[in-house]
Amino acid sequence: MPVIIAALATAGVPMLLGATNGRWAVYTVRPGDTLFAIAAQHRTDVRTLVRANHLRDGGHLIRAGSRIRVPRASAHPAQRRPQFRLARYTVRSGDTVSQISQHFGVPEATIRARNHLNRYAQIYVGQHLTLPLRVVRSRAKASRSASTGLRIQHYRVRSGDTVSAIAARSRSSVAAILKANRLRLTSTIVPGQVLAVPVRVAPANSFAGRTYPASTVNAASANRNRLASRAVPGPEATRGLISRTARQYGVDPALALAVAYQESGWNQRQVSVANAIGVMQVIPSSGQWASQLVGRHLDLLNTRDNVTAGVVILKALTRGTSNLDHAIGGYYQGLGSVQSRGMFADTKSYVRSVKLLRARFA
Repeated sequence: MPVIIAALATAGVPMLLGATNGRWAVYTVRPGDTLFAIAAQHRTDVRTLVRANHLRDGGHLIRAGSRIRVPRASAHPAQRRPQFRLARYTVRSGDTVSQISQHFGVPEATIRARNHLNRYAQIYVGQHLTLPLRVVRSRAKASRSASTGLRIQHYRVRSGDTVSAIAARSRSSVAAILKANRLRLTSTIVPGQVLAVPVRVAPANSFAGRTYPASTVNAASANRNRLASRAVPGPEATRGLISRTARQYGVDPALALAVAYQESGWNQRQVSVANAIGVMQVIPSSGQWASQLVGRHLDLLNTRDNVTAGVVILKALTRGTSNLDHAIGGYYQGLGSVQSRGMFADTKSYVRSVKLLRARFA
């Protein structure tokens, strides 16, 4: 869910249309104003302002510089009513009132009443809804409890990096990285900056939500130890190798570079618990298939052979479907699985990150 912003509102303020006796003032909308904030400031409610100013779309499209009528402050203001705290939720794509109700544990009728929505009213992306802060805090606390088992990795930002790409590559989330580094969505990250990246600690035999047998885990450990004692090329040399190999086999070099960077950061010593090996993170069974495609044995512990294996697999995938997203997703999930079951949520994140990296390396 998007970031929740706390806002202070006055509870139970009555409708003022009939109580103002014509005492109205003119207010000029400022940048950042919302009708909810203006209503709270003038001790009225959104519905009163919408009706008094004949606003369209529930007043959600007010613009800075426009002038609206607001109740004039009384010379003898009534005793202030009790105040309670509300939170502001910004509707995102796919949201419904029912889903928001379930997520925060707030009755749907309460959400509609608080936001002057009848049962036929539709919500739209970017719309602000008010929710009781108490339940929002309770939900946030539950989310923090569910986040136990997270550990912090430190990542040094490289040229062209974005928070979303870092999140996808590290199996973290944009929200978690922003919170851990006290950043906003509009914040800029720069090369050399070190970010704290929260990642979930998986059991020793698990990866990407899947658990692997001891034989696979042990084989991965053995390959990791072998590579630790071998000389491997650095990132720039590896980048050149990937580009040359991709051109040799008729694969888009930017795509090959993006997949390799997403998989390992161009690190030949990277071996996952699933025994995905090296720069292109190729598992042994896929390495055997790649060996058949090129007509010779490919040693996945050898950087050149590892890159060759990944590139020819990419070539086969892009030839196996006209849908580039499916081809990229197939490298991660398996093309047959993508075509028969659709892309999993983590596969979609993978595809988005690879496409961003591809544009960067093009």
